[in-house]
Amino acid sequence: MIIDATDLILGRLASYAAKKALLGEKVDIINSEKSVISGKKEQIYKDYLRKRQRGIPLQGPYLPRRPDMLVRRTVRGMIPYKTERGKKAFKNVHSWIGVPSKLKDKKAASIKQASASKLPYLKYIAIGDICKLMGSK
Repeated sequence: MIIDATDLILGRLASYAAKKALLGEKVDIINSEKSVISGKKEQIYKDYLRKRQRGIPLQGPYLPRRPDMLVRRTVRGMIPYKTERGKKAFKNVHSWIGVPSKLKDKKAASIKQASASKLPYLKYIAIGDICKLMGSK
């Protein structure tokens, strides 16, 4: 299954992808830098910078800077990844920045329940902008 993450809310996208992966499907998430998180920009920036600076640099916890890895980490949080079943499911989840050449010809699905247009307010920020703040290229 290929999911286009453009203007989809990250948490809802991640829970949908986790359910599909636990059922045994391969899940590819394209345009992961265009998925969004709802809330005030300043508050989201503060939260992610606090998570990034938490802990000891050589011991973790580690929060990825790249948007594709951040989306994949969010999906991992919704999978019991320490169990055998969760490890198999997590190996079936792949996230991509943009659209890779091997998936260009295939049709991508969008999730209507996760659309940012369903938000009652228009306060949200893209994952790509958060990752640029944290030091991504």
